[in-house]
Amino acid sequence: MNDDVLLTQRHAPRTLTAAAPPAARRGHLPLGEAEGGDPLTVTSRCIERSGVPWFPITGEIHYSRIPRERWSQRLGHARAGGLNTVATYVFWQAHEPVEGFFCWDGNRDLRAFVQLAAAHGLEVVVRLGPWAHGEARYGGFPDWLVQRSTREGFATRTNDPAYLKAVRAFYAQTVAQLRGLSHREGGPVVGAQVDNELYDQPQHLATLREIAEDLGLRVPLWTATGWGGAQVPQTLLPLYSAYSEGFWEESTAEWPAFAATHFRYSTVRDDLSVGADLREALDGIVVDPGAVTLKDDEALPFATCELGGGMHVAYHRRPLVTADDVAALALDKIGSGSIWQGYYMYAGGTQRTSPHGSEQESHATGYPNDVPTRSYDFYAPIGEHGQIRPHHHLLRLQHLWLHEDGPAIAAMSSTVGGGSEDPTELRWAVRSDGTRGYLFTTTYQPAAQALPAQHEVQFSVRFADDSEAVEGGGTEVTVPSSGPITLPAGVSVAWPLRYPLSEDLVLRSATARLLTRVRDEDTDVVVLLATPGIAVEIVLEGTVSITGDGTARPVEGTTVVDLTRAPGPDTVISISPSDPASAPGRVADDDRPRAQPDAQPGVQPGVRLMVLDEDTAARLYKLPLAGRDRLVLSSAPLHAADGDLILHTEESSSDLAVLPAVTAMTSPQAKLTRTAGTFGSESTASQSISTATSTATSPAASPWQAWTLQADVAGPLCLLADITPPTGPAPAVRRGGPMNRLSAPSDFSGAARLHLDIPEAAFTDADRVLLRVDWTGDVGRAVIDGDVVSDHFWHGRVWDIDLTAHRGTVTTRGLDLELLPWRAANGVWVDPSVCEVSDGVHVRSVRLVPSYRIDVAVDS
Repeated sequence: MNDDVLLTQRHAPRTLTAAAPPAARRGHLPLGEAEGGDPLTVTSRCIERSGVPWFPITGEIHYSRIPRERWSQRLGHARAGGLNTVATYVFWQAHEPVEGFFCWDGNRDLRAFVQLAAAHGLEVVVRLGPWAHGEARYGGFPDWLVQRSTREGFATRTNDPAYLKAVRAFYAQTVAQLRGLSHREGGPVVGAQVDNELYDQPQHLATLREIAEDLGLRVPLWTATGWGGAQVPQTLLPLYSAYSEGFWEESTAEWPAFAATHFRYSTVRDDLSVGADLREALDGIVVDPGAVTLKDDEALPFATCELGGGMHVAYHRRPLVTADDVAALALDKIGSGSIWQGYYMYAGGTQRTSPHGSEQESHATGYPNDVPTRSYDFYAPIGEHGQIRPHHHLLRLQHLWLHEDGPAIAAMSSTVGGGSEDPTELRWAVRSDGTRGYLFTTTYQPAAQALPAQHEVQFSVRFADDSEAVEGGGTEVTVPSSGPITLPAGVSVAWPLRYPLSEDLVLRSATARLLTRVRDEDTDVVVLLATPGIAVEIVLEGTVSITGDGTARPVEGTTVVDLTRAPGPDTVISISPSDPASAPGRVADDDRPRAQPDAQPGVQPGVRLMVLDEDTAARLYKLPLAGRDRLVLSSAPLHAADGDLILHTEESSSDLAVLPAVTAMTSPQAKLTRTAGTFGSESTASQSISTATSTATSPAASPWQAWTLQADVAGPLCLLADITPPTGPAPAVRRGGPMNRLSAPSDFSGAARLHLDIPEAAFTDADRVLLRVDWTGDVGRAVIDGDVVSDHFWHGRVWDIDLTAHRGTVTTRGLDLELLPWRAANGVWVDPSVCEVSDGVHVRSVRLVPSYRIDVAVDS
């Protein structure tokens, strides 16, 4: 074989035919509803609202683990993060601590939480239990129920009449809290989950739905967790999970065997190893992988409820999941066919306490793992105390896209083009309705088994529609059209194929992700996201006119656009048909949902493409402001409220930019000043720009209206730095629980003790004050006036303690940190990136970090 043949083979594009999915099956599932003004139905492919596909984006937020006065903030950030739904456990132990006495007050007020979610534009899935888990003591069962079942010999989580009688009383109270709030009644409750991770009792799961309905709960979506080969009755929709790590794994596992499967595209929905230790320990069930059918179920849509939004820690194993891990896994699931993105957790919380102590699961309750007694931070996108994490921003970019094109994506099926356990094989897939779609490809896997770059990459996707559907064009799309590229290591993308920009313009392909669009004056602004290390190529159907930050070249019936400016907030290309009468036309009319913006009479058809870099995109929101949707760039986390903005910042200066422009902004807490240009507009992404075109035109003025906010606030205050306090000997190693794993120490006699005096001034005008401890050691406790208010199993991240609710006590009596020493020989697993620490305790710093709320009124 000669060198020319070898070169041709090496450069041959990966090919795939994107056939139209078979017609969705309807009416075969006892789910959905036909009544009401906005009926929800469930087909074999997706969930529909009033006959149009709907893509739920759901985040788990536990109302009873968050101070009630913080609910609105969490829900506001969730909505700004792109969620359209929240899910929440109803922990039985919180609501009936004593048999027959129910509590729905304070932060246990389920009804108030659901109503507040609705006020923020969020719908709700109520996870009813009665067994919930969520690392709650006895899975959320009250102590009295566990004691009664032992004493009287009835079996919980079965159809034992004695158990069902207690469940019915609990369900009756819960359903009463939700009366008038169901979707059918015009309320926000669209779904309910019964039990959790129950694998071998399908009749019991069916009975739980029957009890709830008999008590008056009518919702269109009834669900159960389906992973682990669970036997789910036909009356419930199975939902699936995907985690990039697991605290429930052994301390000898460098990376869980199950995790890699979730970074490859696959129509396999199940994961037999999530919760496997709990199945074995509590239920005595060991699943034989060969006995479970692990394949795409064509009768049911692929829906999830537990995509790992982070990961909890146990004493014996303390994962360090990153923001990139979370975002890549979520995008891979969309590429694999998910039609419902559900995250666990989306907002962290704090374990409740009761007269018997903390209500966390532990070896003492028969659980295989000891977890912190107070913290349930989970390294979620929104932290235990409202901290906004990097993956809140990364996931928001995906959610903006799903809000824009989710109805079309939900109707698309996924075809895997390549990718196996072999790390050298390119992983890619196409999600399509047979006419248009998205090309997914990834070189991302967590650092434990990172993937290499892929060289000489090019794709050819043939659509199975009528070749005459696109006037003057064909049905085969090659990406990139200009030739093979290198996909850098550690990237995940979803590139649009034949996306309709307007009635007269079709984006044939782009090596940039679609984010969102907004109407500005008389044109739509469509926002794309560049990937570092990959040149942006934009290909449009037919012949079009280009102005702005790009140049055009005709190639075989298309117009290829090359950027003349690095991606950023001011990189804008204006596109219009060269001759509207001979525009390339749209994809064939049929019943598939598409983004089809309405043209305004008398307005020249056209679109502006804005191409952002990653740093700018991480600051991008789409929010309802002053009567309409607007794009907002913000250096501080924010959310919308009644058409205005609420910022939460630790800095004295913040930057905002808005598109379309507003008349004015004012704030009682900060001075706002109009600025020339967009903040970050001078940043340059690691992005190559083609120079094969003519000389770049002069850049246009920024499309953004920019503002600087200046507030008179205090910054962080350092209380301690770089100390190695003396400790006694580390506690003796103990093991416990049904899996004989390392137990968390209870003896703090050898702990280093640091007393901290907290100045009153730190709280002045602050919305929240955190004590941030950057340290190494084993286990830490924060004690205020004799009470443990926070604990931390050191795992490589800082430890945040919210002092806001304790202001009076800590400013008069102070706070004590009790820090147990690290001892590597004990065998606790921490991530290899942080494991090389010395035995003992070292405190790098202890700082007070105030956060401030800034209200910004927006005038249209």
